[in-house]
Amino acid sequence: MRDSGRFGPVEWATAGRPRPGEHESGDQSLAVSIDDDAALFGVLDGLGHGPPAASAATSAVEALKNARGERLEVLMQLCHRVLGGTRGAAMTLARIDFAAGTLTWTGIGNVTANLVAKAVSGVDIRSSVRLTGGIVGFRNPEITPARCVPIRPGDLLVIASDGISDDHLDHVDFAASATTIAEQILVKHSKDADDAMVLAARHRGRTT
Repeated sequence: MRDSGRFGPVEWATAGRPRPGEHESGDQSLAVSIDDDAALFGVLDGLGHGPPAASAATSAVEALKNARGERLEVLMQLCHRVLGGTRGAAMTLARIDFAAGTLTWTGIGNVTANLVAKAVSGVDIRSSVRLTGGIVGFRNPEITPARCVPIRPGDLLVIASDGISDDHLDHVDFAASATTIAEQILVKHSKDADDAMVLAARHRGRTT
């Protein structure tokens, strides 16, 4: 479960795996361009694990791809309708607008997201997504307005399911590619008893 690419100035990669001993993962990722001006990223964690969790998360990813240009609040509401009758999912979505240099993000459940930068002390957590309670598609979620923060060249967005341990930002290698960063986080910080997924998106600066 690995993918990578680049949208405008943003280099991105995902790395994930199902719970050891299983073949389908309830943790899925999303990385799609929105015209040439923005990109939509996300990690979705279907409740539990195995085929029912994978089905819920995959259905949400497809709905998000088809409606990628909508506001994040609208996308959350859409997923809540699409996932009705399933186990539901936790999810965090992030939109990066290239020209404006902004990151807009929101999350429901326990999929964490942090915007980090290299610092003398190691890692500077510049901002974290504001998560609200609920389960998309199952328990009526509290959909609050998405928050907008600036994103600069060199900044790294990391979105991780709860199958990734909380200390996954402690030793980020900012000299590495997004692919390597995502892979290192998965290998070093995934939990043995759960599905796991991490998405890393690095702002490399405007290309000419």
